[in-house]
Amino acid sequence: MTEAPDTVDLHPVPEWEADVLLRDGRVAQLRPIVSADSEEFIAFYARVSEESKYFRFFAPYPTLSARDVRRFTEVDHDQRVAFVVTLHGRIIAVGRYDATSPAEAEVAFLVEDAHQGRGIGQLLLEHLAQAGRERGLERFHAEVLPSNNRMLQVFREMGYSLTAELADGVQQLTFPLDATDTSVGVMRAREQRAEAASIARIFDARSIAVVGASRRQDSIGQAMVRNLVLGDYSGAVYAVNSSAEAVSGLPAYATVQDIPGEVDVAIVAVPAESVTDVVLDCAAKGVHGLVVISAGFAEEGAEGRKRQRGLLGLCRSYGLRLIGPNCLGVINTAPQVQLNASLSPAMPPQGRVGFFCQSGALGTAILETVSRRGLGLSTFVSAGNRADVSGNDLLQFWQEDDSTEVVLLYLESIGNPRKFSRIARRVAATKPIVAVKSGRSTQGVPVGHTVRRSSAPQAAVDAMFRQAGVIQVDTLDEMFDVAQVLAHQPLPRGNRVAIVGNSDAMALLVADAGSAAGLEVLKPVSLGASADAEDFEAAIENALANPLVDALVVVYIPPLNTTGEEVANVLAAIGEQSDKPIVSTFLGSEGVPELLRVPDVAGGSAGRGSVPSYSAPESAVRALARVVNYAEWASREHGDFAHFDDIRAGDARALIDQVLELAPRGAVLSTEQVHALLDCYGIDMWTWINVHDADEAVAAGEQLGWDVVLKAGSEHLRARPDLAHIWRAIHSADDMRRAWEEMSRWSGVRADTRFYVQRTVNDGVPLALSASEDGLFGPLVAFGLSGAPSELLGDRTYGIPPLTDVDVSTMVTDLRAAPLLFGYRGSEPVDVPAIHDLLLRVAALKDDLPEVSELDLEPVVVRPDGVTVLSARAKVVPTQDRRGEWYTRRLNSPTPLGDTLA
Repeated sequence: MTEAPDTVDLHPVPEWEADVLLRDGRVAQLRPIVSADSEEFIAFYARVSEESKYFRFFAPYPTLSARDVRRFTEVDHDQRVAFVVTLHGRIIAVGRYDATSPAEAEVAFLVEDAHQGRGIGQLLLEHLAQAGRERGLERFHAEVLPSNNRMLQVFREMGYSLTAELADGVQQLTFPLDATDTSVGVMRAREQRAEAASIARIFDARSIAVVGASRRQDSIGQAMVRNLVLGDYSGAVYAVNSSAEAVSGLPAYATVQDIPGEVDVAIVAVPAESVTDVVLDCAAKGVHGLVVISAGFAEEGAEGRKRQRGLLGLCRSYGLRLIGPNCLGVINTAPQVQLNASLSPAMPPQGRVGFFCQSGALGTAILETVSRRGLGLSTFVSAGNRADVSGNDLLQFWQEDDSTEVVLLYLESIGNPRKFSRIARRVAATKPIVAVKSGRSTQGVPVGHTVRRSSAPQAAVDAMFRQAGVIQVDTLDEMFDVAQVLAHQPLPRGNRVAIVGNSDAMALLVADAGSAAGLEVLKPVSLGASADAEDFEAAIENALANPLVDALVVVYIPPLNTTGEEVANVLAAIGEQSDKPIVSTFLGSEGVPELLRVPDVAGGSAGRGSVPSYSAPESAVRALARVVNYAEWASREHGDFAHFDDIRAGDARALIDQVLELAPRGAVLSTEQVHALLDCYGIDMWTWINVHDADEAVAAGEQLGWDVVLKAGSEHLRARPDLAHIWRAIHSADDMRRAWEEMSRWSGVRADTRFYVQRTVNDGVPLALSASEDGLFGPLVAFGLSGAPSELLGDRTYGIPPLTDVDVSTMVTDLRAAPLLFGYRGSEPVDVPAIHDLLLRVAALKDDLPEVSELDLEPVVVRPDGVTVLSARAKVVPTQDRRGEWYTRRLNSPTPLGDTLA
């Protein structure tokens, strides 16, 4: 164990503070230690067992001296870093590193015995490793007694390249701090399990207290009690009302602490100003989660936002998860639970769809639509102002929830798109996600959902959904249309669609809609108005037996005075057995009508094989097309994240730090600095030389070896190939002087126009790449062809780093002008792999360096034999390093305006 000298306690690093989820789903706080922790540290040490102390210090160490306390609590947050984990304000664990050389530090932990086994050691190691990286450390080493199996397990399970050596009876462990795919994967798996566990404890609550339960029939508290009881909730329901002895036949308790049994979840329906007292009451009782129905928080302005900040901070400090405030509630339709902890009087039918929304008012309409369409839900959450629990938490839960096969999200705002994209990409690989993002055209955010400001175009939001495999729809009706196919029908294996119907006009509508949606539509089979059930049966079976058919659309418009029951029986029977999806326009009905339902084995709503019906054939085809696109995404390889051995990220960061040290508010990089920055990421930019007169232009041509161009540059000339601002094929001093004379007299020259000389590049296709730092999305990369037409038509594709090789390939092929890169009209195809490589390197640069607020590479010329960056501009501004977000687990913190990230 290394003895460290006394040091002066400096101000801790705020970015190192984090709310964290433990393995069991409880919330705790992790932060740097400070000297003011001395008394609490002594109390913590006194609670630790003698065995744990022996494992930490390799000798009996029953008490701490004043010098010990000072040494442990006073650190410099640089060469000596220590973190504590607190719960209810009490220290339950401490982890620290002490540098033993400029590149290496010794790391050690001590966890209170009552909290061992909750994953605290791994959390501390994650955050200490990130702090070490930021301080320039390369390795950690640790000394562990061979009998300390728990601590050895902590290190073994982290995913680092661990080397172990036994010396003097002590295990000497050493590992590099560089985050690897394995270590990040291990961390993400722990994050998923912890967040899922915290949500599962709410959905599977065995006992619920309704705080604010009332005897008034029109009150929210009364409605919550009534819905729980009438919904046949399997657990215990407790009414909490300080001024009543009973509510709806249940005994009433003055406080949550007065309840004789355990309480897992509290439903809070009291005035906003009283919610704080309820939190303290619930914390003292050991409640896991709160569902706050009460309004009066961030949706009501500055005072409400302040109240919401206080509510979240209090919940976090006592380890509580919070749904709401201002929410509709939660529902779990599992027969063994039957939880209707919501304001909806009707329990939706049991099904295989998980639903998350934010608006309480909209939630009621959603539940009514679910029942009407016969869809069926597994679980439902209306998060209200989503101060804590968000769509990301629910995605983590639904990933492993066997009862949920399809996920529906109605997102009024996205507080943390970067995390959403990462989680959704993983979940969508096995379970389809359908999302409505409201405010798409206005980028509006509902009251109570304050999020960081974003300047990203809507195309970037769409790209995020596509990149993650999320099925994005425009309306709730479309969401339910798509969900019906996903919940009841198998995924299609391709995009070839057959049509069987008894109406020529409707069949043509289906065919036109299918072609417009990108489906390959086979010739419709028209049975005529007099077709009966046997005719439909034969035609449907023939279509499904055709190996060229991947999906089927059935159109049935009944003759007068006909119910169509026989046709429905045929369709339902075939649908139950078919391994190809079937959708219909049947009797103009919407949803899954009773006639087309296959009973669900669980006894809930319509089961697998039920045939969804749509009132309009266009709706059926549009829904089918979205499912086809998802099936194609889910079945393909999603690629690998790129790793470049020649990237020098450390040198790039040193360059940025040097610039910001001289210009604390930010600066535009010089040409030399841009060259150096791009070179760190293996991007070669051709040299250009600024010139101010003919003599300098001649000297520049001689320096570059002639065969150069003279360019006039200013904003109005950027990416304008239609203007004569470039003089090409300059091979001598005479050529240059003639070019200078003509160019300097050109009418396009303005006061801000500058001239420069650069080597000639062979003809190719001009491209434009850019990267930016968005306040909400973080890093964004854009790609397109260079020139005003592409800008004006918005022909740009976007990606959110980190990007895989498949992501950048999609960015290239999704461009409307992409044929120009692949041999359009007989031209020679360009070096597309070189474009992919450049995009991946730009994405890596932007992912590593959030301080690079703007990076523009234009023009970039791609030819059959490679790609050349001719010009680039970059701007840097100070910003918070986001590496801690990528390599450490943490719950999201409130934004400066008081709401939280999704």
